[in-house]
Amino acid sequence: MTTNPHPQPLKRPDRHPALDPNGQHNGSEGAVNGPARRPRRGGLEAVAAPARTAWDAQELMGMDFPDPRWAVPGIVCEGVTLFAGPPKVGKSWLALGLGLDIAAGRPALGCLPVEQGPVLYLALEDTPRRLQSRIRTVLAGRPAPAGLTLSIACPPIPAGGDAVLVDWLDAHPDARLVVIDVFAKVRGTPPPGVAAYDADYAAMTRIKRIADHYGVAMLLVHHVRKAAADDFLATVSGTNGLAGAADAVLVLERARAQADGVLHVTGRDVDETDYALSFDPTAGAWRTLDGPASDYLLRDTRSLVLRYVRDYPGQRPKEIAEALQLDAATVRQTCRRMATDGQIRATPAGAYHPADSDTGDTSDTPAARPLSLLSQRHSSPPDQDEHISTEPEAE
Repeated sequence: MTTNPHPQPLKRPDRHPALDPNGQHNGSEGAVNGPARRPRRGGLEAVAAPARTAWDAQELMGMDFPDPRWAVPGIVCEGVTLFAGPPKVGKSWLALGLGLDIAAGRPALGCLPVEQGPVLYLALEDTPRRLQSRIRTVLAGRPAPAGLTLSIACPPIPAGGDAVLVDWLDAHPDARLVVIDVFAKVRGTPPPGVAAYDADYAAMTRIKRIADHYGVAMLLVHHVRKAAADDFLATVSGTNGLAGAADAVLVLERARAQADGVLHVTGRDVDETDYALSFDPTAGAWRTLDGPASDYLLRDTRSLVLRYVRDYPGQRPKEIAEALQLDAATVRQTCRRMATDGQIRATPAGAYHPADSDTGDTSDTPAARPLSLLSQRHSSPPDQDEHISTEPEAE
């Protein structure tokens, strides 16, 4: 393989062709509202592959690379981030809130400082009326940021959507974030005969090439599968090709009719962690909660145990753990703590009953503490149907 004896450091493009500020690419008009342009590069990719893709170790170690650019520090970095969660859990509210905060230069999630810059938000499942209503709710009387471009339509990536993204990024060289809500609307139909994994990986790769070329963060809103899983990555809908090709994966969990949630984060440039969040439906806003997410997950385990004991009193920890598909040691410890706190009662034989039931123990027991449901990932379908919220569900 022939190599350049004087390699140049790899750099992201920092200057793009100037466009007519009064043309269709003006941010106020929206780069994605005009007719779709034909994909470039012979109809294969809107962004060409890098001119050079191999170096020896000494050359590579002698290069200078810029630090990764964070749209939201610790959560959304440059590259492709797959953001998954169940329907109506609040993904769109969170994604829209991040876009508004970054475009306005306000702290994201109520406390994370961000660098202000242009944002493209493709709300592909919304109407203009609903989008306006949501933005009005989130802004709460504050002015709308001029740096946020909104669109409710974009062609599939293979049919020109990639060129549309490139056109907007060319017009906004300082772009901080691109949100595609939802990814399924732009991924396109897999070619006949292509394996599902290969199709998923290829769909992500097309978008990732654009994100890497421009050094911009792209947040792809996606769904999770209905089946429960111990590993949150396994809940992402589709094959492992989606999560494998993404630079980072976020999974949002929130129980129905509950304000608390957990944002699971993992990726190549982000530390694997969980963020405890709270959702305010009146403001359409997600906020981080104090303390580690494990504190809120413990309360989630308590809530599942309590509801199961109410439905099936007289069960022992092993039986409860098997029914809820939870770790037996965790359930034993949780049951003991809940009995100490007066949330459930224990019989001498080691079976558990609701605190307000008659188990033959007449000792005084303190009133049960209120619980917070956080996730029903391990719940059975009938369990998930309880506690229906009277407020509008988030999307």
